[in-house]
Amino acid sequence: MLEKIDLSKTIEIDEYKKNYKTLNAKLGELQRKAWELKIPVILVFEGWHISGMAEDINRFILSLDPRGYDFHTLTRPCYEELLKPFIARFWTRIPVRGKSAIFDRSWYSRAMIECMGEEISEEKLQKYLEEINYFERQLADDKYLIIKIFLHISEKEHKERFKSLKKYEIPIFDEYEDEEKQDLDFIHKYNEYLPFIEKILEKTDMPYASWTIVEANDRDFATLKIMMTVINAIEASIEQATKIPAEQTLKYLDMEISEVSQFNNSILEKVDLSKKMDADEYKKSKKLDQQKLADLQYELFEKKRHLIVVFEGWDAAGKGGNIYRLVENLNPRLYRVVPVGSPNDIEKAHHYLWRFCEAMPKAGHITIFDRSWYGRVLVERVEGFCSEEEWKRAYREINEFEEVLTQAGVIVVKFWLHIDKETQLERFNSRQLDPEKKWKITAEDWRNRNKWKDYEIAANEMLRKTSTINAQWVIVESNDKRYSRIKVLKSTTEVLEKELKK
Repeated sequence: MLEKIDLSKTIEIDEYKKNYKTLNAKLGELQRKAWELKIPVILVFEGWHISGMAEDINRFILSLDPRGYDFHTLTRPCYEELLKPFIARFWTRIPVRGKSAIFDRSWYSRAMIECMGEEISEEKLQKYLEEINYFERQLADDKYLIIKIFLHISEKEHKERFKSLKKYEIPIFDEYEDEEKQDLDFIHKYNEYLPFIEKILEKTDMPYASWTIVEANDRDFATLKIMMTVINAIEASIEQATKIPAEQTLKYLDMEISEVSQFNNSILEKVDLSKKMDADEYKKSKKLDQQKLADLQYELFEKKRHLIVVFEGWDAAGKGGNIYRLVENLNPRLYRVVPVGSPNDIEKAHHYLWRFCEAMPKAGHITIFDRSWYGRVLVERVEGFCSEEEWKRAYREINEFEEVLTQAGVIVVKFWLHIDKETQLERFNSRQLDPEKKWKITAEDWRNRNKWKDYEIAANEMLRKTSTINAQWVIVESNDKRYSRIKVLKSTTEVLEKELKK
């Protein structure tokens, strides 16, 4: 691929200045238009060391309003980031709708550095590229415009620029000795790393996030090509965004739920909700299981594993009570409970998975989600807060998201707390009459209850499509609170014991 690129391309200085002025004005105009249309833009710059990236980026961003973009220079991850899955640090940097994020080096550089050592790890590289492709496709599906630019220079130019920088004693490396050694290898072993770079470009050159190779021996030519590439991509995105959308399909078939429910593969209707536990057995089991979980928490910390526990279920099914018993004997320094409600304006301006990435646990820590990303295929689906195409796509996105987590060593435990409609009504009425619990019941809870059948269909489909080998759903019979709490404790300890033996 790269060896076929004509690096002899140049441009005269007068022609450069004339075109730069025109393109400069056009970029500013398109940036404002993209903001009006709420089109988020991700611009990735990669390339050989000493390819002129800093200068080219600076010439490019001078065209832009600084209020409309965030600039990220990605070097070595900090200690906190190293304790989280690879792709999590990049999720947190995606822009709000209408703004741009410009990456001076990106997830590609981090993948390259982590896979280049004494020997190039093909298996590790393949894993990173798979994560990257998931990440970019999910963003592109959510209408993010992804523009990827690789600055390519010849081996001869590479060596000449390096000699020039050494002559004038201009520093080109950061303060990390190990990365400095890798950077020097990267410079002095150009031909050795050429096929490695080509493989990365080929494996991640997708229709939704394609690579543009910029001939960068001539810096003026490179600058204009970068500007033209971005202009063409944004213009195409604006054209797509301003098309009159075709009539959307209905979220549900226009018929009574009772007419179609018999044809659904119901998981929940088979759950035995008569299971109970007496008070003495509950008290004994609770003490033993909580102590076992406390011991496992320290083993989790020692082995630097992450644990995510997800709670979903019906309103009043006992999520809060279960979480309380789960953490009652744990060290609060090593766990975090994240209650998930309706997204705020900033969260709505991002991809729906964005807000969960900040809460990912560090190695050795636990994050418990009281509701989660599954809201996309539950409340957002039923209430019409997202389109049918969006929630149908979310099953794949969620499975990929959790696959990336588990491949990074994260243990994922997911609970659906199941009760029947009669039990929910009893608990609603009890809360309504209890002054200390009245705050727990809202008008929204009663409204959601009226859509029980809709939520049941959505929950069944969610359980069926997102229970995977490494992130299975545990359905918890929760009509009896004591039985429910012990099952959650035992299930969590069983998964931890199994995973920590690996």
